[in-house]
Amino acid sequence: TCFVMLCAMLAFAQSGTNSPYTRYGFGQLSDQSFGHSKAMGGISYGLRDGFQINASNPASYTAVDSLTFLFDAGLSLQNANFKEGAVQTNAKNSTVDYLAMQFRLFKKMALSAGFLPYSIVGYNMGQTNEVGSDDYNNPIQASDTYTGDGGLQQVFVGLGYKVFENLSVGMNFSYLYGNITHSVATVFNNSNAFSSLRTDKIKVSDYKLDLGVQYTQDFGEKHKVNLGAVYSYGHDMHSTGYKYKETFSSQTSSIQTQTVDSIQNAFSLPHTFGVGATYVYNNRLTVGLDYTLQKWADIKFFNQQGAFNDRKKISFGAEFVPNPTHRGYLNRIKYRIGAYYSDPYAKVNGNEGAREYGASFGFGFPIFRNKSILNISGQYIKVSPKFKGMLEENYLKVNIGLTFNERWFMKWRVE
Repeated sequence: TCFVMLCAMLAFAQSGTNSPYTRYGFGQLSDQSFGHSKAMGGISYGLRDGFQINASNPASYTAVDSLTFLFDAGLSLQNANFKEGAVQTNAKNSTVDYLAMQFRLFKKMALSAGFLPYSIVGYNMGQTNEVGSDDYNNPIQASDTYTGDGGLQQVFVGLGYKVFENLSVGMNFSYLYGNITHSVATVFNNSNAFSSLRTDKIKVSDYKLDLGVQYTQDFGEKHKVNLGAVYSYGHDMHSTGYKYKETFSSQTSSIQTQTVDSIQNAFSLPHTFGVGATYVYNNRLTVGLDYTLQKWADIKFFNQQGAFNDRKKISFGAEFVPNPTHRGYLNRIKYRIGAYYSDPYAKVNGNEGAREYGASFGFGFPIFRNKSILNISGQYIKVSPKFKGMLEENYLKVNIGLTFNERWFMKWRVE
């Protein structure tokens, strides 16, 4: 199962979007949360659950008990609506979101490993403008076609260590890799004009380091507060940027000129800071709030700074279980709800890009009598530009995640 899903993920992880906004920067940043977190607005820093994997804060790994092996996989299905003025179009996409496992290594240490997308690019759009006329007053039209594909992925290994009974720390070490291509082709309908093709390529192969901490405080028998914080190290990446320029005859398509510029170590990762808190009542009600700041304004892109803005995101979520120990099935279902707001990191023609709003709800269905869970959630996401004339996007997403909980480390005693 792991092998088949990993192959599917590597094959289809870059096909999950048609958004024209992925034309800028590294594209659309992927949601790093797992199935249960997606239904709760994406909160994760303060979540601590021994039956679910939370890769957003590696300090949470120590919540798993010594007899449990967890395997988690998730995918998303979405319908997107793109609107510009009176023109609308729809697109459907699917993508595998994550693949991970987790288990206890030693008494105070747990390990997790898996695969997560970091960003995704996918678009194909065009426009035609009249740019003049020829000697016979026939209009000359220029057709611009914008295409892009690719993305960045990460394979991670993480460790969590319990320093004290109520304090844990953790670290994720990831191998970040991928290729992104942005192209613009300009073609004229006049045979005497020379058309052009401009292509920017990004190739990344480097590490990514995430640190996390969680503190748990009980208040009586039924009340608990979890505090979490994460930091992702920003640095120059081992990367290469390529800029291709070609001109060719509109009549014969033969190349007239061609140049290639190669820029080494042209990109960097932002410093990222996140804090979150969750309140848990009697293991039935969980309410949480997260705040994330990514310092995109400080990074370089094709060795240039100032291409991006700092990105801020705030998330809120809640989960309710009527009675987790009840024999009735409906009482053991987890009911979830959440919402979030996010600033854009990429600029559009020098202006601030589109803001993003999201609302979600979902369920965690226990599987038979074991502790495995089927997580299903729905999300509505609105991408709203600040300036008129920019594209508006609306998404309806269905997220499906399956967490296998197996008792792999039971010690049997024979008398």
